[in-house]
Amino acid sequence: MKLRTDLHIASATDKGAVRNFNEDSIAVNQELGLIVLADGMGGYKAGDVASNMATSLIVDELQSKLGRGSLLYAEPQKLIQEALEKTNQLIFRTAKAEEKYQGMGTTVVLMQFYDSRATIAHVGDSRLYRWRNGYFELLTRDHSLLQEQVALGMISFTDARYSHNRNLVTRALGTDAEVDMEIREIDVQPGDLYLLCSDGLNDMVDDFNIELAMNELQGNLPLMARQLVLMANDNGGHDNVSVIIAQVPAATPSGSGLINALFNWLKRIGS
Repeated sequence: MKLRTDLHIASATDKGAVRNFNEDSIAVNQELGLIVLADGMGGYKAGDVASNMATSLIVDELQSKLGRGSLLYAEPQKLIQEALEKTNQLIFRTAKAEEKYQGMGTTVVLMQFYDSRATIAHVGDSRLYRWRNGYFELLTRDHSLLQEQVALGMISFTDARYSHNRNLVTRALGTDAEVDMEIREIDVQPGDLYLLCSDGLNDMVDDFNIELAMNELQGNLPLMARQLVLMANDNGGHDNVSVIIAQVPAATPSGSGLINALFNWLKRIGS
């Protein structure tokens, strides 16, 4: 398999309208076809430390295993799982060793692209969305108390938006010696748009309006990233908000394909 280095990527992060500092962290490594987003927790400064450790350690670990450029490799899911497990251990040990970091942890969501596939992994309630051919969908399931209540039928999806439990995560990197992650492979198609975000976006902006912004601004990814952050802050900005957007290049017809298309068009208008 060959790593994708041709992705169009844009990102933005902001402390929001209420918080004094930003505990989110984002990382993009174009050579690895890798994007990572983490949302830290654990009190003053500790969440910032945990999220920054997560993004930097994951990138460094995969960089060391894969080298530089479009390296071929056979087990992307295994490598990502090992990177997340190692990162979890390092954050956990740091939290145990230093009193000021006790209880810190972080969510994480990531994608790595290769060929016409991608591995996705997440822990916690940071999300991954996909926009494909006008169809918008959530590809991850929140690891949160609220999501468990919805799954058990204890609360409706509509009422969940107003619940006080929506920020209580049930899984995180660094809070326990072992981490329970979700990891899988998905297909990737030309023109796909992928959005990684912290809950500071989806708590403030509903999926309909996220989809609307992605649909309208798909031709300008930096503007899309800034607009999503602005929308979250305009709606209250109660939390840090971070986004990473990756677009798979659209398929370009070959020279012969263009000639054939032109020939077929001329044939149709002449008939």
